[in-house]
Amino acid sequence: MRSESYWLDTAPAFTGAQQGAVEGKADVVIVGGGFTGLSAARSLALKGAGVVVLEAGNVIGEASGRNGGQCNTGVAQDYAALCASLGVEQAREYYKAYENAVQSVVTVVEQEGIACDLVRNGKLKLAAKAKHYESMARTCELIRRDVDADVELLTAQQVRAEVDSAAFHGGLLQRNGVQMHVGRFGVGLAEAAARKGARIYQGAAVKGWKANSGGYQVNTSKGSIQARQILLATGACQHGGPGWYRRRIVPVGSFVVTTEVLPQALIEQLFTRQRSYVTSRLIGNYFRVTPDNRLLFGGRARFAMSGNRSDAKSGKVLQAAMGQLFPQLADVRIDYCWGGLVDMTSDRLPRAGEHDGVFYSMGYSGHGVQMSVHMGQVMADVMDGRPEANPWRALKWPAVPGHFGTPWFLPLVGAYYRFQDQRL
Repeated sequence: MRSESYWLDTAPAFTGAQQGAVEGKADVVIVGGGFTGLSAARSLALKGAGVVVLEAGNVIGEASGRNGGQCNTGVAQDYAALCASLGVEQAREYYKAYENAVQSVVTVVEQEGIACDLVRNGKLKLAAKAKHYESMARTCELIRRDVDADVELLTAQQVRAEVDSAAFHGGLLQRNGVQMHVGRFGVGLAEAAARKGARIYQGAAVKGWKANSGGYQVNTSKGSIQARQILLATGACQHGGPGWYRRRIVPVGSFVVTTEVLPQALIEQLFTRQRSYVTSRLIGNYFRVTPDNRLLFGGRARFAMSGNRSDAKSGKVLQAAMGQLFPQLADVRIDYCWGGLVDMTSDRLPRAGEHDGVFYSMGYSGHGVQMSVHMGQVMADVMDGRPEANPWRALKWPAVPGHFGTPWFLPLVGAYYRFQDQRL
């Protein structure tokens, strides 16, 4: 079993990285070489800007290359709850932002010819309890009424016809979703940004920046560069960073296992439509079939940070959960087990804008594959003088009480969620 991301291990090498010292000038310096930073770099370069991307490790080496590969419409919160808390108009706008984000990914793949096994087959949210199905029915009605007529409520029998497990009481199908090999997509996005003229440095950790008459002097482990603007696109990065952001982002571990290659007949028996799937529990699971017929199975597993020992413990939890849902897979070999960090906000909505003159976009809360790509493009427009392009511009972003960067409270949150899962 490999303790590394399947996506990263099976992606091609990035060939467009800059060599040598970080020096000179740029119109925009982007801190972070994940999907947000690379998408913004491509879009800004297309606008004629001189762009430099500074990545502490390798491009897409963190969340962008360590996720579950889900790329779907759907806000992180339940749409009905979002309507109740924010009103229908605002909830509709946020839902549409995620819908647009999926199309942003598809458009980049098509325009750049990225070979990443893109297929459109939607997401099916699976009701783990009968009362969850009742809640899904209310949500489905609201979504159909307000924003998306193409959602469908599936009965338990209909779900069983395409997911061969007795564990589910029905499901909510949202058709506007795609699957792809996120490692190949990310490297393809980086190569596209480099072709457009963006200078991308790997192993260039940003130590800080200082405002001056020309904008900012950005200091890195490979030298210094003068920038007119800065975009911070670091997510839940733990390599340091300004405390203002660290108090507002809670890094939560998310863990994934991937099986050995499964026989085609077994794949067709278990997952006839091969959609992206997610269960309805608070501490639930998500799963999908990879392009080479493995089952990728992930979830929170444990409320802990990612690390070698933590990932291994979480992998055992996930393997047991997979066997409970699909007894046919109880004895299959696990080839990959890894973890990553989700950049959670307190309300699970993204944050993007400007703080102390520096632009930022982060806090995707587990829905980053599509939203990060989309927000990279959006922030390129914002930095070009169009602040109205940002759908999250009106959201306030208070600090998380008691949080100063290290999420000491995660075990308590996990215990609370486990209790709620038993009760609700």
